[in-house]
Amino acid sequence: MLPRTDRGVSRRAFVKAAVAIGGGSALAACTAREDTPDLPQGPDDLSGFPARQHAWNDVLDLDDADNHLGPRHRVLLYLDYAGDGTPTDADRRTVERALRGLEHAYPRSNDGLLFTVSYSSAYFERFGDPLPESVDLAKPKALTPFEEPTLDTPDAVVHLASDYGSVVLGAERALLGEQDELNGVSIEADLDGVLERTDRRTGFVGDGLPADNQDVDGIPDSEPVPDDAPLYMGFKSGFDENQATEDRVTIQSGPFVDGTVQQISKIQLHLDQWYDQDSRSQRVSKMFCPAHAESGAVEGVGENLGNASGMDDCAPAETAARESGVVGHSQKMVSARENDRPIILRRDFDSTDGGDAGLHFLSLQRTTEDFTRTRDAMNGTDLASESALGQKNNNGILQYMSVTNRGNYLVPPRPHRALPVPRPT
Repeated sequence: MLPRTDRGVSRRAFVKAAVAIGGGSALAACTAREDTPDLPQGPDDLSGFPARQHAWNDVLDLDDADNHLGPRHRVLLYLDYAGDGTPTDADRRTVERALRGLEHAYPRSNDGLLFTVSYSSAYFERFGDPLPESVDLAKPKALTPFEEPTLDTPDAVVHLASDYGSVVLGAERALLGEQDELNGVSIEADLDGVLERTDRRTGFVGDGLPADNQDVDGIPDSEPVPDDAPLYMGFKSGFDENQATEDRVTIQSGPFVDGTVQQISKIQLHLDQWYDQDSRSQRVSKMFCPAHAESGAVEGVGENLGNASGMDDCAPAETAARESGVVGHSQKMVSARENDRPIILRRDFDSTDGGDAGLHFLSLQRTTEDFTRTRDAMNGTDLASESALGQKNNNGILQYMSVTNRGNYLVPPRPHRALPVPRPT
């Protein structure tokens, strides 16, 4: 049942709840409540689509500072191969037809539908042949001494994204064989009998959505999340200059050229101290850097910063740790850059799965090692050992989150997205 409260439910909160619940009744309710325009259908000819599944930036909306805005509603479908042994060519044709059905139904954009299909190392192990050396896809593991995540090893993950909740719900139902028409397009194939859903995770990102959905565990009852915050922690994220380019995260050679490596961490947020005990100045110090807090560089949620978090105006992390006794999250991440830009591309989003404030940290990178290097910078272990910082306290935002799940996946190029073999020709 969709939520009701004495003060009513905003349209944004209602749509988020419908996406989280899923199913036919949620889709019907979402369609009736959501202010969705008449969307055009996708093209009949798909030959012009990019080989890179993750090539989203050219069709995403931009804010006033030319930062790319991620689609507001998300669904992650975790899937296992239903057959025995290795997939057949008939299975591949079925999966490809199912995916093409989505592309025919909606335009490839944030106000239509964007999606990727990725595969774990556990999926590829069934073939006996190793992945080529041009692909660095390591098995997931704990990356700090204070985390014990469940290591996700589904065969595949489908990431569905749109500004409209009814679009991701409809696409999900069509893939699972629960709907035979989508946006006026007849769906002639689905994943039923080939890939079985084993888990479903949902979320949202964008101004207003976190504030509308803060009545969850992990956030104080005072409803402190700013009305215009795109994420639960109250600050803007995803500044364009603080993201790797799509070229930087793309595999450059071998049979999976134009693919990428995806990492997904499910993170539980603990924001009671963040909002009830920490001052605004402390939050800015821990998210950005102490110098930003002292100068008042961050206004509101940080829209005034433009397309970068302004780390050139912050001291090195080692200096801040030694002199201020606190170091900012963004400040630490400077050490995991090449050519003055990060080496991972974030497409993360908040979540209320399980009734908890959470974050699905989804990142793209050329290699698993790139993510490990980035996470090491976030951990700040060397900083803690050489200053008064704690392992987590005053060490960026580490104390406000717990990693509960992690998985690593290969996002093949579009020609190999349907049940690929390890060494396609």
